[in-house]
Amino acid sequence: MSQRNTGVTPQAVHAQACPVREVLDRVAGKWSVLIIVAAAHGPIRFTELERSVEGISRRMLSLTLRNLERDGLVTRTVHATVPPKVEYELTPVAHELYETLLSLTDWAERHRGTIAESRAAYDVQHRPELLDV
Repeated sequence: MSQRNTGVTPQAVHAQACPVREVLDRVAGKWSVLIIVAAAHGPIRFTELERSVEGISRRMLSLTLRNLERDGLVTRTVHATVPPKVEYELTPVAHELYETLLSLTDWAERHRGTIAESRAAYDVQHRPELLDV
């Protein structure tokens, strides 16, 4: 069915998709996913996150944590000690997201062989020049 027949304008589709896309862009980002997985089992300190999330810079970790906190996915607690102890913890919404990520990971694990076979078959058919190497 064409958009003409539905009465839905491209502007209406875009207006509805933008908020969802914005959320998906945030929660599906490489660093966000890794931070959520790392923090899933309880409060975790910044340095522990830094060690757990391989390849992330301190600046990117700070930025991503700030955005996750702003989005209501992470809470930041500062304990009045010297030096200050800062812990990050997932909110209930983020725990729900974590469960969804586990489902996605399980799916990927179950189907990775099938996907590898499909890629190889595609490459044989569509990109034979890669196979001569």
